[in-house]
Amino acid sequence: MLPATFKLCAGISYLHTRNMTGLRKNAMVTIHHELNRLAGPGPSNWISQVRRRSSLLSSRIIEEEGYSEEEMSYLKQGEDALQKAISILSQQDGWTIETVAANGDKVLSKVLPDIGKVFKLEVMLEQHPDNLYQELVGNMEQMGEWNPNVKQVKILQKIGQDTMVTHEVAAETPGNVVGPRDFVSVRCAKRRGSSCFLAGMSTQHAKMPEQRGVVRAENGPTCIVMKPCAEDPNKTKFTWLLSIDLKGWIPKTIINKVLSQTQVDFANHLRQRMANNVSMEMAHAC
Repeated sequence: MLPATFKLCAGISYLHTRNMTGLRKNAMVTIHHELNRLAGPGPSNWISQVRRRSSLLSSRIIEEEGYSEEEMSYLKQGEDALQKAISILSQQDGWTIETVAANGDKVLSKVLPDIGKVFKLEVMLEQHPDNLYQELVGNMEQMGEWNPNVKQVKILQKIGQDTMVTHEVAAETPGNVVGPRDFVSVRCAKRRGSSCFLAGMSTQHAKMPEQRGVVRAENGPTCIVMKPCAEDPNKTKFTWLLSIDLKGWIPKTIINKVLSQTQVDFANHLRQRMANNVSMEMAHAC
């Protein structure tokens, strides 16, 4: 069930939005404070990369004219989701192993204040990060073609180059243990150097109110991080942080099992999709 979906319920006040100078100043102070905190003892290599490229999180809280109050709110939500997810992923201690697959794919979990239980998938993929980024971001609406846990992904609105609002419909689990869910998400996609990021959280959008017969679930912050393997740049270290609230009366034991299995399944479906893409390219080249 439940794919790589990403959500957010956050926003900024009208007065704050109007004062663009204040918005930028406050955001930059917060972001650089967070980067300094992440650079404490024992940060992972990719966190160090993020700090060196501080533009990853600040990444132009856009001041160009032409953005509406609503669009600026989505831009801010996407940046907030990325910042929060990076902060969580930088925490090295306190993770518990949920499952380890035979191929080495691993899902860990951790309980965080004010968020609850989050899951982290760590896998190595035999693909270059650019190819994975193109599939997950450039071909986002095609996810339902290769991931049976997803019925549909639709982009409702694009804001600038990095931000979009999407609607995702997730399939029910076998036996309908967890019924159909849908999500409205703001997503923030970034490419910095050789690393790629796709973060998000739940939001609301006028084009997609809650649907009859489908539970509107929420998640976030979530983030996929793709960076080249140090030993082989054509392979990708793939990390997926998942925080989700399925809503409804579902025992936690079932939720934990469903979410960890969802992440393992996603990695396998993504591998198969990328392998099929390579086979098609080779066939066309002949």
